[in-house]
Amino acid sequence: MENRNFWKKAGIYAGFIIGALLVGALAGFLIRDSMETYASLNQPPLSPPGKVFPIVWGLLYLLMGIGAARVFLTGKNGRRFALALYGVQLFFNFCWSLIFFNARMYLAAFLWLIVLWALIAMMAYAFWKLDRPAGLLQIPYLLWVAFAGYLNCAVWLLN
Repeated sequence: MENRNFWKKAGIYAGFIIGALLVGALAGFLIRDSMETYASLNQPPLSPPGKVFPIVWGLLYLLMGIGAARVFLTGKNGRRFALALYGVQLFFNFCWSLIFFNARMYLAAFLWLIVLWALIAMMAYAFWKLDRPAGLLQIPYLLWVAFAGYLNCAVWLLN
């Protein structure tokens, strides 16, 4: 019985982690042709090398998936709302890449990112209320998106 419970939980974790990683992978696939254009733009100070982004985003999607799985497994009231916020912010995350990289609408992307940051903050708080570690796992994501906001705004102003 205990072994079956382990595999059930492992499957839930795997599902949430793989789901988050697939959203990121699809976004990466769809923007792949825009990366040369991005590299040719005037970059702000503190702009990391391009190879840093997929590593950081991969880790962030992993943390998102773990947090969402933890919330799902709580079984507590409020988890549907928290997971709905998770889904909405993931959608906003996905769309931001397309707006910024493919459409090259840097101001619109920056405004979209502000909404995304607010959604992440709300999701992190909703997660924290249900499972503190799940909420804390979202802090790197929140900080990275704040940094992405700096980069996005600077790209808009410099180009």
